[in-house]
Amino acid sequence: MNALLGKRWLGTERLPEGGFIACPNHCTEIDPLVVGHMLYNMGRPPHFLAKAGLFKPPVVGQIMRGTKQIPVDRSGAGGGQSLDVAREVLDEGGAILIYPEGTLTRDPDLWPMKGHTGAARLALKTGAPVVPIAHWGAQALFPRYAKRLYTWPRKRVRVLVGDPVDLSEFKDRPLDKSTLVAATEKIMAAITELLAELRGEEAPAERWDPSAHQQPKHGRDVERGAKGSTHDGGIPA
Repeated sequence: MNALLGKRWLGTERLPEGGFIACPNHCTEIDPLVVGHMLYNMGRPPHFLAKAGLFKPPVVGQIMRGTKQIPVDRSGAGGGQSLDVAREVLDEGGAILIYPEGTLTRDPDLWPMKGHTGAARLALKTGAPVVPIAHWGAQALFPRYAKRLYTWPRKRVRVLVGDPVDLSEFKDRPLDKSTLVAATEKIMAAITELLAELRGEEAPAERWDPSAHQQPKHGRDVERGAKGSTHDGGIPA
């Protein structure tokens, strides 16, 4: 990462001393490396949510469990195990990295889109602080849905850490859909505000909603992925 990107990390003093949930924006496939690099260098190795199937092979599974990555069973059967591991990581002062958007943003100009409720649910169940994080610049090195790196000229990424999101208003409310959606929107608003600061631009008044544009909520949306956008180098998706 040091060889590929110049970097500037801002607001790292806002990282809590205890365990926390890191929620960044998601605009390129190398986001986990960008944010993970920052957290690791701050002495807070990140723990990622990973498909439960990755924990089954003997060697890979042992590594995943040994480093306390968090298994996610999309069938819902392993939800209790995921929560147990997450609590253990947080109790030990670890950082859990969750992308509330769930996949690369569908927004044509790479602004954060409508979020999923997983991060809010985990925060409200565990009481862990949610730290919003925005980054900008890595998409020039590896544009959304690109097939190769664009290393020349050397790119520069900036990462901005925000204050923990105040979710105290939801503390005693039932974890129903309305509570989780409202808490998620508050997290997404904090991430968007940080990104607007980094970009020196005003964010759209309305958050991009994939379902309103007939786009899938998960996986690649290659055909529509910021095609020709100046923010990802104008490289076709």
